[in-house]
Amino acid sequence: MIGKRLFDSIVASLVLLVLALPMSIIALAIWITSGTPILFQQKRVGRNGKIFSIKKFRTMVVRSEVVSTITLHGDPRITPIGVHLRRWKLDELPQFWNVLVGQMSLIGPRPDVPGYADKLQGEQSRLLCLRPGITGPATLIYKNEAEILAQVSNPIEYNDQVIFPDKVRINLEYLEDCSFSQDLYYIWLTMKQIFLITT
Repeated sequence: MIGKRLFDSIVASLVLLVLALPMSIIALAIWITSGTPILFQQKRVGRNGKIFSIKKFRTMVVRSEVVSTITLHGDPRITPIGVHLRRWKLDELPQFWNVLVGQMSLIGPRPDVPGYADKLQGEQSRLLCLRPGITGPATLIYKNEAEILAQVSNPIEYNDQVIFPDKVRINLEYLEDCSFSQDLYYIWLTMKQIFLITT
């Protein structure tokens, strides 16, 4: 785990350094098109159930997060620039800061809002020993989650009864077999997915 943490820190530092200018341009574009705040911050459940504040570039109208924690494809709360940031996953870039300070990892289960991962019991609660990740196996499998939820009559119920339990299963499998080589594989799959989206 020390090696994983060191790798996370090195990669996060490099990403924040190399992409400092593009991230500044994104921040300026958000400010010009929809004002402040530039960042969206929300309480999420981290390693060992510790609450932390996740950071993303804001892609929705201000205070829209109080309406629902579920985001659907074509959600009217998403700003015009937010559509593009979400499509290319650029809204996730500030999370490399969360990785740098040790709140997140590059690879792991996506961090949930309170009421999900922190309520797991028994064998499933072992997932809390992992730092939540920017990407991971469940994230890649459910890359079209917003589109899936947009097609069902009750998105929250479907998420709670179908998607979330399946993500738990997938993440438990990752926990059993996690390794440095596997993390590199998921990083490669994530980059491949982003590249395919942008071409």
